[in-house]
Amino acid sequence: MSDFRGEPTGLARIATAFTTARAQGRAALMPYFTLGYPDATTSEQIIRAIAGAGADLIELGVPFSDPLADGPTIQHSTQVALDGGMTLTRGLELTARLRAGGVTQSLLLMGYVNPILTYGVERFVADATAAGADGFIVPDLPPEEAGALEAACRTHGRALVYLLAPTSTPARVAAIAARTSGFLYLVSLAGVTGARNALPPDLPSFVERARAAAHCPIAVGFGIATPEQARAVGRIADGVIVGSALIDAVTNAVDPAAVAGRFVRGLRAALAPAPSH
Repeated sequence: MSDFRGEPTGLARIATAFTTARAQGRAALMPYFTLGYPDATTSEQIIRAIAGAGADLIELGVPFSDPLADGPTIQHSTQVALDGGMTLTRGLELTARLRAGGVTQSLLLMGYVNPILTYGVERFVADATAAGADGFIVPDLPPEEAGALEAACRTHGRALVYLLAPTSTPARVAAIAARTSGFLYLVSLAGVTGARNALPPDLPSFVERARAAAHCPIAVGFGIATPEQARAVGRIADGVIVGSALIDAVTNAVDPAAVAGRFVRGLRAALAPAPSH
């Protein structure tokens, strides 16, 4: 795998994405899509469409057989991808193809810890770096068990993003905020991923609690499905993460890449600052 030549580090690329969005008066848009869904070629086309439609960062979901943080939509997409032969190694190869094809946005691999341990922690981070990944989101890896992955990320200049649940105690908020790098990922609700009809009423206070402890941008995910919800989250957070609703939109579409592009353009338009008069 040839090395990706771009920003000096993945951390720098992530920081630039948030800084650029902030300078434009909006939150950064971070769609999630599962590598290999509904097949490898189509997922590559969809991710390219997402990049072209205005995403600032992109989460690349690495399929795993027991995705405990994910709801039915992403569970289904990961199982289809696994059945189609997608693996961690093939996911890295797909990431490298995206980079070679001109995708310049921050790319974060979101997956679970068992495949990383099987692959080898240091080897995984080195190969992901060479493929062009800027960082990692590992929902089932608590900071207390992440020493080896944190060390490898420091060596290679990659981000290791931690998730923070709304049920977190003040001490836990402070601990997670201190350890995360790149950004802090707030889980908007107590539950798994998936589109919801409404945002949790206590989300603004949760963001305030996190921001008081955080040294980096704050992005909110889980349950954001519509442009209106994205706009509401974008008013209080630095980043907006949308996954299940995007996957729902492209499932069974005749032209999934075109549908993905339209969906992401709608979200990006909703985050645009209101025109001044």
